[in-house]
Amino acid sequence: MQVSTVEIEKAATVIKLLGDKTRLTMVKILDSHDCCVCEFVEIFKISQPAISQHLRKLKDLGIVKETRRGQWIIYSLNKDSEYYLLVENILQYLPSQDYKLQELEEQGLRISCE
Repeated sequence: MQVSTVEIEKAATVIKLLGDKTRLTMVKILDSHDCCVCEFVEIFKISQPAISQHLRKLKDLGIVKETRRGQWIIYSLNKDSEYYLLVENILQYLPSQDYKLQELEEQGLRISCE
């Protein structure tokens, strides 16, 4: 298996972007679950524009992608990104964040954007 390498400049950009706790947590959640902005608003207890800004930065770099489902935009980890292996290698060292989504579900706040 050939491992692709990422230029130092690009790797630094990815690592800097993931250096933000909120973005890092979002990416860890997206590693196993697709989410919409409204779910992140509830998880992080910050405004929708702030969540959208974080997601825009991740999307601009290609780390996450969005899919429209009716009126909803669903975010997921972009497994086709040139940075995917780098991101995956970082995420493997982080604890699961699934409990955050389970808490949302228990509060009746987990959105089914179908």
